[in-house]
Amino acid sequence: MSIIKLSKQMVDPRVLGRTTYKMEHIIYITIAAVIAGAQSWNDISEFGKEKFDFFKERLDGLKSIPSHDTFNRFFSIFPANSFEEIFRNWVKEIIGELKGVVAIDGKLMRGPSKCDADNPIGKDDFRLWVVSAWSSENSISLGQEKVSAKSNEITIVPKLLSAIDLSKTIVTIDAMGCQTAITEKIIEGKGDYIIALKANQKHSLNLAKDMISGFANRERRNIVSRCSTTNEGHGRHEQRDCIVVSYGNIMQNMFKEKFIGLKSIVGITSKRTIIATGETTEEARYYITSLSNKDPEKIADAIRQHWSIENNLHWQLDFTFREDDSRKVRNAARNFSTITKMALSILKNDKTTKGSLNLKRLKAGWSEDYLDRLLTGSSI
Repeated sequence: MSIIKLSKQMVDPRVLGRTTYKMEHIIYITIAAVIAGAQSWNDISEFGKEKFDFFKERLDGLKSIPSHDTFNRFFSIFPANSFEEIFRNWVKEIIGELKGVVAIDGKLMRGPSKCDADNPIGKDDFRLWVVSAWSSENSISLGQEKVSAKSNEITIVPKLLSAIDLSKTIVTIDAMGCQTAITEKIIEGKGDYIIALKANQKHSLNLAKDMISGFANRERRNIVSRCSTTNEGHGRHEQRDCIVVSYGNIMQNMFKEKFIGLKSIVGITSKRTIIATGETTEEARYYITSLSNKDPEKIADAIRQHWSIENNLHWQLDFTFREDDSRKVRNAARNFSTITKMALSILKNDKTTKGSLNLKRLKAGWSEDYLDRLLTGSSI
């Protein structure tokens, strides 16, 4: 189902009988303009005017392009949760069955969180912190939830997970996921998890360190497994050693039933050597997981894939889409963030053009044929 059809299912927040532009037209033009490089409401309006014939041919009943104020007002009053629902349903249509690693991570939108007259420090929801779910296999955002001033990531993550079919996935989360409610939600969804342990989970972290160090130099059949990988790039050599210690279901008792479904502890040691200087650094990281120790390679690979949410989502939002430079606030900022993730997903999954996302955005602005392929191929 296309974005246009999904949009028609939503309730238009504007006053009936006092609108000039159809809701789905505004959404379609905005997505197309952002794909082609638009950053502001003024950019979107100007792009629409320059490409009026392109949009008129595709949008039944379009007579003119909305002003930048109209775009701003519309997305400021459009319920962010409703637009997020449109996005999630669109993603489900695109990827079908979800499997592989689902990475969960939070990001502060620095631009929308800056202080100004309309967004003063101390006002409710001054800071715009968003927790996202990312499919590493499909290179697509699965959804996002805003962390409000009266909640935190611990309460938001289960809500985000509830909207995702986890049955064939491995959920990876940083230390914020070390909570009973979060591990319980993943197991209820018939998924598995790998969650980082850090200093804020002092007792669990120390216990994990002791278990891993106890098997550092000895073997014990059915209890411990290992794997190692090496690679070179960017002028450095890296070796990663993974050890998985598992006592099966009794692990929950060992950790005082804090983590539902816990079966194993994972230790990852990374040794990085700068080839030119020979300088070596070493880092150890620890994780809890609902997976057994039968396939340490699978666990190690899932941990590496978690970083794709930083490299392929957050980094792109900051450096390609310049999200941190945005001055949009509150509802408009949340809705524009969702649109940006749509555009990112469309561009990343386009295989017809090689090159960077910036190049693809430029080409979408230059070539109406290419822009049409992006929009049509993504069921917009």
